[in-house]
Amino acid sequence: MSAAPQRPDCAPAQPRRRARKREKTANHLAATAFRLFEEQGFEAVTMEQIAVAADVAKGTLYNHFPLKEGLLAHQFRQEIASGMVSLRGALERQPGFAARMRFLLRACAEWNESRRAYLPYYLRFRWALVERGDRDATEEHRSGTFHILEALFREGQASGEVRQDVRARDIAWMFEFMLLGAVTVWLSRPGEDLKQGFESSLGVLLEGVTTAARAGKRKK
Repeated sequence: MSAAPQRPDCAPAQPRRRARKREKTANHLAATAFRLFEEQGFEAVTMEQIAVAADVAKGTLYNHFPLKEGLLAHQFRQEIASGMVSLRGALERQPGFAARMRFLLRACAEWNESRRAYLPYYLRFRWALVERGDRDATEEHRSGTFHILEALFREGQASGEVRQDVRARDIAWMFEFMLLGAVTVWLSRPGEDLKQGFESSLGVLLEGVTTAARAGKRKK
C-alpha cells in the first residue's frame, strides 16, 4: 500500500509558525533589554541580566542576539514600524513624492532626537555589519525606515517622479546610509539641527550634487 500523499498546503505551515515564534521571542527580548537600558544605562546592562529579566536561558538570548547592540537595533526597528502605522494616513495625503519624503524625514528626525543617547551604539553596530560583509545579518537588521523608503521610491517610480533605471531597493539602500551619515555628523556637532541635515540629504537626492545639475533644474 502506498503512503497517502501529503497535503501541499501543510508544508509551509511549520516554518511559518517557527518564524512567528522566533519573532515573538525576539520582540520580548528586545523590549526587556530596552527597559533595562532605560533604567540602568546601556553600558551598565549585561547580557546575563537581560536573560534573567526575560526569563530565558542565556543560550536562547545569544541564539537570537549575539551582541547587545543587536537587541537595540531590533527594538528600534519595532518602534519605527509601529510609529509609521499611525503616520501612514498623513503620509499618503502628502502631495507627491518630494512632500512625502519631507514628511517622513521630519518624523525620522524627531524619533532620532528622542533616542540620541543610544544612537552611537546603534550606528557602531550597523557600520560593523557592513564592514564584516555579513549580508544576512545586514538584511535582518535593516532599519524600520528602510522598508518605508523602498515603498516610497517604488511609488515614485510608478508615478514617474523617480528615475526607473535603478531599483527602488538599491536607491533606498543608498539613501538610508546618507541619512545614517547625517545622523553621525549631527552626533559629532553639538547644536547641529538634524532636521536640516536630513533636508540637505534629500536636496542632494532630488537635485544632485553638481552645480550643473542644479542650474539645469532652474532653467526648466
